[in-house]
Amino acid sequence: MTTVLIADDQPLQRFGFRMLLESQDDMTVVGEAANGAEATRMTAELHPDVVLMDVRMPGLDGIEATRRIVEGGGRTRVLILTTFDLDEYAYSGLRAGASGFLVKDAQPEELLSGIRAVATGDAVVAPSLTRRLLDAYVHHLPAATQPNPSGSPDARLTPLTDREAEILRVMGQGWTNTEIAERLHLAESTVKTHVGRILAKTGSRDRVQAVILAYETKLVG
Repeated sequence: MTTVLIADDQPLQRFGFRMLLESQDDMTVVGEAANGAEATRMTAELHPDVVLMDVRMPGLDGIEATRRIVEGGGRTRVLILTTFDLDEYAYSGLRAGASGFLVKDAQPEELLSGIRAVATGDAVVAPSLTRRLLDAYVHHLPAATQPNPSGSPDARLTPLTDREAEILRVMGQGWTNTEIAERLHLAESTVKTHVGRILAKTGSRDRVQAVILAYETKLVG
């Protein structure tokens, strides 16, 4: 059973999300928050698997709430709701540690799939959205995170084997585990093992953080 906390300042939006989620046999809503401060407090109390986080809320916004939840070090993952015309929130959300993004007008099946994906740490957002966000995101990286101008390999990549580096690169291109398995002629279980090792070796919290690393180190570009 995947437990979900809904954080949105619109009561009708929260009601709609609750109705959808509780229609599923494998999901339950453990609480609702009307702002970021409530979301942070309730996450600490309830330890949900996933927080469905709106960005624009009064007081503490969804980005800062995400940062505080992630810094809390618990197992809770955050799925942020954004829109294509608010990309700056997506950049901030990535840096804050969000594990996924969905657009607010996503189909119900997409929302449910996104929550399940984030809860399991697998593919976190639709590849097309990942690519769009990160293609733009890489151009907004602060100078301190740009690769070493000497051209030497980034130290964060040195623990990876050649196969792991290859898989990290295609993860950055938006490939799912199934696509990686099919295109690289590997068993999907093998791909999952490689992904797990990549996360461990690079210190990435989850798949989207590993993709950010691939962009920051110019493994993808």
